Amino acid sequence: MKDLTIIRRLAETIESRKSFNSDSSYVAKLLCGGRDEILKKIAEEAAEVLLASKDGDKLHITRETADLWFHCLILLAHHGLGPDDVLDELERREGISGIDEKASRKIG
Repeated sequence: MKDLTIIRRLAETIESRKSFNSDSSYVAKLLCGGRDEILKKIAEEAAEVLLASKDGDKLHITRETADLWFHCLILLAHHGLGPDDVLDELERREGISGIDEKASRKIG
């Protein structure tokens, strides 16, 4: 099993790019565009994952999923979150039925 240090390194790089000029950094440009710009990019990347999956090309699926994960890391950084927040949530859910976990989120 691979470790998650690459995810943490990417998150650190994204965090450091917050202070970069948006003309010199794609991440800074996206962060300067705000939440809606980031969400638009995530929607685009998610659609590309779906299309790659439909085609069944494993390399294409892998590359598009990497793009999606990268942009999700940017969204997390925008909200002051990081990969460990997501990993903590996944750990919390471990061993819980997806049906039960989803039901526990329903309000009243």
